[in-house]
Amino acid sequence: MLIDGKEETVKSCMSPSQMKGQVFCYSSKNVSKRNCCFTDFCNNETLHLHRGLPLLVQRTIARTIVLQETIGKGRFGEVWRGKWQGEDVAVKIFSSRDERSWFREAEIYQTIMLRHENILGFIAADNKDNGSWTQLWLVSEYHEHGSLYDYLNRYTVSLEGMVVLALSVASGLAHLHMEIIGTQGKPAIAHRDLKSKNVLVKRNGTAVIADLGLAVKHDSSTNTIDIASNHRVGTKRYMAPEILDESVNTNNFESFKRADIYSLGLVFWELARRCSVRGLHEDFQLPYYDMVPSDPSIEDMKKVVCDQKLRPNIPNQWQSCEALRVMGKLMRECWYANAAARLTAMRVKKTVSQLSAIKDIKD
Repeated sequence: MLIDGKEETVKSCMSPSQMKGQVFCYSSKNVSKRNCCFTDFCNNETLHLHRGLPLLVQRTIARTIVLQETIGKGRFGEVWRGKWQGEDVAVKIFSSRDERSWFREAEIYQTIMLRHENILGFIAADNKDNGSWTQLWLVSEYHEHGSLYDYLNRYTVSLEGMVVLALSVASGLAHLHMEIIGTQGKPAIAHRDLKSKNVLVKRNGTAVIADLGLAVKHDSSTNTIDIASNHRVGTKRYMAPEILDESVNTNNFESFKRADIYSLGLVFWELARRCSVRGLHEDFQLPYYDMVPSDPSIEDMKKVVCDQKLRPNIPNQWQSCEALRVMGKLMRECWYANAAARLTAMRVKKTVSQLSAIKDIKD
């Protein structure tokens, strides 16, 4: 567990009857620091593994995966396609120097009640010692289309396809942001790095939100977040104005959710540009492609977003199509300079879901 920004091990010693016969503990010399007691049955709760798959099951899965090919590079290492019992899985491999990042992402993915059809399905976390160094693995569901960024670069989408993808991302974010009260509840979570590269497209045309390594959880009973906040994290191009100019109030958890909504508006802009109506569509571009360099600095972004108060261009032709007109209006309401005026994820989800009933969606 992370307590006051420090990692601490919590051990709960239980009787065999309390453990219901399940003992999931092991010893590791350099990662996780788990040990069994000799007299009691101790379940080390550092990774909250009792809330996901049992540790033994996770280790068994990870140890029987055969890596096939590298499919990408992330902030903390490589992502591979692997095979497990004939099924494709995605394996994110961290080096041991990024143990804290691996630990954090595994911890977030195993938050109770996090599982949702629009959040990447987590399978297992494990450490692999190959003799000379330790690899840290995060195993998740594999989606062959890759990221929304890859998908939109490759394909255009129909009106119906755009609405399905937009609704998926809004639904996933609404679930992350929502606090579920009760013993089997979940805390509100803010993503903090939402972008088209961190959304994956499923075979059925829906999407899942991935890469939760920078996410923060809110404890409503104490009104605190669960890690010491570095408020300027994420991808500069997608940073909300209040993060760029450091005016964000990090003591208010709503601030993190509102910054996610700004980023959501930019993802919607990327998506809507690739929507083909009567054969017309825009080429794929990243937000602010025509205003900042390809690898913009904080200062580049701040000048455009905060000082000049510019936002991505919404094409005039979107006004002639009801679905695109609504999407354009949604974007503007997501990227207001005044964070408190932005829509909530639940409101975005509701508005997008109403789009599927519009007549011109099916045309």
